[in-house]
This record gives sequence, structure tokens and C-alpha cells, in this order.
Amino acid sequence: MKIKELTTREEWKAAFPVMKQLRKHLDEENDLQLVEAAAEKSDYKMAAVIDGGNIVAVTGYMPMITLYNGRFIWVYDLVTDEVHRSKGYGARLLAYVEKQASENGYGIVSLSSDLQRKDAHRFYEEKMDYDKVSYVF
Repeated sequence: MKIKELTTREEWKAAFPVMKQLRKHLDEENDLQLVEAAAEKSDYKMAAVIDGGNIVAVTGYMPMITLYNGRFIWVYDLVTDEVHRSKGYGARLLAYVEKQASENGYGIVSLSSDLQRKDAHRFYEEKMDYDKVSYVF
């Protein structure tokens, strides 16, 4: 098991089947165009857990600065392949993002999660010790 930053169109394409499980509205070409533009214009980064040669979990994140949070990392995407859930991959990816934040002077990691994703909320609050501090509109 390793975590790898994905930096090329080919790597993003390889991650798409897992990302599609979270972003069901995207088709592959639209996803690739959005990732490419976000990486180029907004410093969006994507990383994946690779286990047995397969991408089993993916995260997309980028640095931000707001008056509310100061300098922080915003996690836009975090998904583990449905057949590989509850194996610690999501926790490893968030720990990776937290390390990136710390090493680059960003004080916190923030994210949002759809209201209906109760299992994800339990994961963030109970396993990862994240605080629910607001609703996002």
C-alpha cells in the first residue's frame, strides 16, 4: 500500500472509476477537463491510495485562504472504492493531506460532506476527530 500524488492526465484518468463513485454526475472527459483546469489555475492536487497495483481511494484538495479559516487545505473529494471501504484507506489519505498542510504552513484541514452521507459523517467525527462547525450553503 502506498499513497501517490497523481499529476498527469493518465493518472487522473486511472483514478476516475473511483472518483465517479463520489461524483456520479461527471463523465470521464468532463472530469479530466475539470481536474486539469483546477490543477493549473487553483493548485488542486489529487492523491490516491494504491494497493496491489490498483487505485482504491482518491482525494482531491487544494490550499485556500479565507478570513474564517486563515490559511488552510480544503478537501473537495475523498472517496474509497466501495469494495475496499472500512480498510483504513480514507484515514490514510486524510492523514496524508494533514501532513501536506502541516509541512506547507496551513493550519487546518476543512471539508464539507453531503447531508445524507451519514457514514462519512461518522467517519470524520468519530474516527478522524473532525469537528462539525458549520453548514455549507
